[in-house]
Amino acid sequence: MKIGIHGKEFNRQLVPLMEKILLCFQKHKADLFISTSFEKYLKAPSFKKFKWKTYKPGDTLKKLDVFLSIGGDGTLLESVTHIGKDETPILGINTGRLGFLATISKEDVKESLEKIFRGAFTLDKRTVLRLESNKKLFGKLNFALNDFALVKKDSSSMITVHTFIDGELLNSYWADGIIVSTPTGSTGYALSCGGPLVFPRSGNFVITPVSPHNLTVRPIVVSDNSEISFKVEGRSKKFLVSLDSRVAVVDDSVKLKVVKENFKVNLILLEGHHYFKTLRQKLNWGLDIRN
Repeated sequence: MKIGIHGKEFNRQLVPLMEKILLCFQKHKADLFISTSFEKYLKAPSFKKFKWKTYKPGDTLKKLDVFLSIGGDGTLLESVTHIGKDETPILGINTGRLGFLATISKEDVKESLEKIFRGAFTLDKRTVLRLESNKKLFGKLNFALNDFALVKKDSSSMITVHTFIDGELLNSYWADGIIVSTPTGSTGYALSCGGPLVFPRSGNFVITPVSPHNLTVRPIVVSDNSEISFKVEGRSKKFLVSLDSRVAVVDDSVKLKVVKENFKVNLILLEGHHYFKTLRQKLNWGLDIRN
């Protein structure tokens, strides 16, 4: 089995966890491909007994069977850019905090990896959005698993975002900005701005204003087959555009359109795990001091 691994910087307390992961892969004689940015943290003497190859983001990772993300949700979103259009199944080991995407706890790592080798999992296919523009933005990484955001650049007055669905005007939002999220991203930035939770297989995009001036303006759910385009204006002529954690500065001459990407992200769903279970755990649903 060929396995890719990417992660973020970790402290000494996580060294035993990494040893446990690498020992499991060694036991199953897996071929490992570790990102160069993550390899530099694997310098402890205990790692010298393990063998792997390295890759740089942007390299073509051919025919990986599984990709392992070690960190939080941000690390998993970054890992998605390493996989790109290959749709390699990805599993997130959560060494961060909340973890809607990286759902496997440190305590469950060994059992979870054994399930991978037994094939005891299914694939949770997640929709990806793509940003199209008349200017070169984000290069080949013009896609996002979570969300696209268009927001003001500084602390000046609000901006106006004229938003169109399939060419028809939806609304002119007077706000700090606007978010278009996939169902996956509905539990992220969009949720913090009052957007709804959307089940991953719903086939929708969610458009959520950021701090709108008009309090009757609310998030709206549209089909993910829609083409969502924008014209933006404001006193400041510079604005921020983001795709997940990647950010670019644009001016009011830029033309922006969000559509559904042609590929999906395959999240590994292990036996005993489900999206609803994750929601209950992460949002503390059903917990009450009276229980």
